[in-house]
Amino acid sequence: MDIFEALYTTRAMRRVKPDPLPAEVQRSILDAAVRAPSAGDLQSWRFLLVDDPAIKARLAPLYQDALTRLFAGPYKSHDGPRILASARYLADHFETYPLLMFAFSTDPSGASIFPAVWSAQLAARAHGVGSALTTVLGIYHPTATMRILRVPKTEGWRPACMVTFGYPTGRWGLAVRQPAGQVSYRNQWGAGVGLDLIEPVWQPRS
Repeated sequence: MDIFEALYTTRAMRRVKPDPLPAEVQRSILDAAVRAPSAGDLQSWRFLLVDDPAIKARLAPLYQDALTRLFAGPYKSHDGPRILASARYLADHFETYPLLMFAFSTDPSGASIFPAVWSAQLAARAHGVGSALTTVLGIYHPTATMRILRVPKTEGWRPACMVTFGYPTGRWGLAVRQPAGQVSYRNQWGAGVGLDLIEPVWQPRS
């Protein structure tokens, strides 16, 4: 797959099939993650895969509660029905996702863990696997989540995020975003970036 196709079409894919991911695909996802750059090359990350129905069943109520609290608080004024429905779908179908990946780090800034997670998501895209990143369990239920996953309390690991993986039911496509030229500046805040960035630079082949 062309790298730009992966970059431009890897978006949150929450509607996925329950079909399990082959071991070779899981190996590729994890191996891509650990090739990412890390601050000081410390590689302060751990990745925990969850496909055990019993564990997913214990995590599901925590995720559903976290999402409810998120939309009752910080996202209360969110007026995007499509986004809300997509997020709710993940909560309602939490136990049907074939694979969850929890990412942990000892660096609270996230400077190392999120490049690694994004590499994992790009690797998944190369295999036709959709993914979606969420941080709400680490925000609203970090202690309970770590207890269920048996993460040691004394080693300084923090839950950075969880990523769902699965073969999507929908189609891949160019992610719709604000034009880069409207959110980018040069030298000073608010100054024009001086580049033609209204239309996407990469376009899918016709």
